[in-house]
Amino acid sequence: MTGFHPNPMRGDFTYPGLDARRAPIRSKGGDTEWICRGSGTAHLLPRLTRGRQAGPVFLSERRPGPARRPAAKDLCPVTGRARLGYDRARILFTRYTGWELHQLRHSAATHLGEQGIPLQLIMAKTRHRNPRTAMRYVRPGAEAVAEITALLEPPRRRG
Repeated sequence: MTGFHPNPMRGDFTYPGLDARRAPIRSKGGDTEWICRGSGTAHLLPRLTRGRQAGPVFLSERRPGPARRPAAKDLCPVTGRARLGYDRARILFTRYTGWELHQLRHSAATHLGEQGIPLQLIMAKTRHRNPRTAMRYVRPGAEAVAEITALLEPPRRRG
């Protein structure tokens, strides 16, 4: 077990119980926060780590050469392969899905907003600190606007 906290943006999961639905992470400011995962992610993580107990979850395809040796925390202690960088992950994700990686965050926040989830909870899920930033992602669809418009209608008279 290594001594650093997991960071979801970097893909670290260095604690026992990868099947757990909650995980401690280190935020940009260094604070420890908790993230919650769905059951699909909880089932996928053990497959991605293949029994490894520490280090990056997403690994590059090759071991780094001696001239480009990353920090020890960016190497898998089992395979010696380096952490898959965000830019490379973004490129691979787009190549194989046709989507942009950031679209996942946007669509998740939008779906939560359309279900009437309060902005504060959406901010907690997406880890936004500024409501103005989070509001960019919460764009209700036509059905949601139609539902609230119906709420403004006067009550029907009974005849």
